[in-house]
Amino acid sequence: MLDTTLILLFIPTFLLISATPGMCMTLALTLGMSIGVRRTMYMMWGELIGVALVSVLAVVGVATIMLNYPAAFLVLKYGGGAYLIYLGIQMWRSRGKMAIDLSNNQPQTVSGKQLATQGFITAIANPKGWAFTVSLLPSFINPDMPMPPQLAALVVIILLSEFTFLMLYATGGKTLRRILQRSDNVRIINRLSGTLMIAVGIWLAFG
Repeated sequence: MLDTTLILLFIPTFLLISATPGMCMTLALTLGMSIGVRRTMYMMWGELIGVALVSVLAVVGVATIMLNYPAAFLVLKYGGGAYLIYLGIQMWRSRGKMAIDLSNNQPQTVSGKQLATQGFITAIANPKGWAFTVSLLPSFINPDMPMPPQLAALVVIILLSEFTFLMLYATGGKTLRRILQRSDNVRIINRLSGTLMIAVGIWLAFG
């Protein structure tokens, strides 16, 4: 059983939230620019798994414990942030697996597992994401109805919304890359992608 009114209210609410540029959307834009939409989808799957996990745990109350003990986030936050900053520096210098090779304008190979892990860590290591989910989702749960079907419906809406805007941001990054490539500004693509990646890393570590 579902509370139709709450579900219909949640849809536009979360669509608006997903559309807002955030850490994961910026990462999708960056990867879309550097490695293309198709390979960025590996990151998206990892991010969506992370978002689903955060959503479920937020509703069942585990997030409250996590927020009360922020030390649990430190390894993921600082480790993940440092790795993204490292990748950004490599891209800025037109080096590394995610940078476009200046000799042939093609990105080097980066494994799908690495991309998925990157997306997963980015999704779950953001305390603000946990805090937001904890404050938002319970208000769309009707306590007089069974929780599992309600939670399942909310998670499906969240994942569809997130995937839609991740694709839009990644496509926008790919389009920007094409525009810059027409002017042979490959180095600019690498530096712009690297700068965004560094920004996401700093955001993740210190946000």
